[in-house]
Amino acid sequence: MGELILIRHGQTEWSLSGQHAGRTDIPLTDAGEAAAESLAPRLARRHLVAVFSSPLSRAVRTAELAGLTGVRPDSDLMEWDYGGYEGLTAVQIQETRPGWDLWRDGVIPGDAAHPGEQLQQVAARTDAVLDRIRPLLDEGDVAVVAHGHLARVLTVRWLGLDASAGRLLGHPHPGTLSFLATENEQPFIAAWNVP
Repeated sequence: MGELILIRHGQTEWSLSGQHAGRTDIPLTDAGEAAAESLAPRLARRHLVAVFSSPLSRAVRTAELAGLTGVRPDSDLMEWDYGGYEGLTAVQIQETRPGWDLWRDGVIPGDAAHPGEQLQQVAARTDAVLDRIRPLLDEGDVAVVAHGHLARVLTVRWLGLDASAGRLLGHPHPGTLSFLATENEQPFIAAWNVP
């Protein structure tokens, strides 16, 4: 059985500043492009039977620079829609909501482009992605290029845990790899946040 390879897109100005970038289409920085390119040799050694990506340009560009081909955009891989918190840092949010925690408190509605999304909605999207990917793993590895919070939700759903368990995983750094696998039909994390 193949592994599910999670690739977090390369660095953007907002990932650098800690701003929540859900649906806003932010380009990669020069450092983000370099990190994406550095993934290519490691990914070239894998037998990839399919590659899926968030349709946002930071993910699509990461896939391209990492040498991935045949990439299928999948809107279910878009980052959590942060609603009214789009573009804000956690510190800025906590100025108006002391003690705020994304995993516990969720988001507030935003404008038409950022209506907001609750954790269980993100989990439903990742479950749909996993339903499409699992059969493909019989043939080899599958790569997914996506975003930090979404990768955490997808990972805990892979493990069969409630989506709120995503808070237990460290945020994957931009331009890193994580590997999800199975052993004796039991899912596990083979590696997390590998540069």
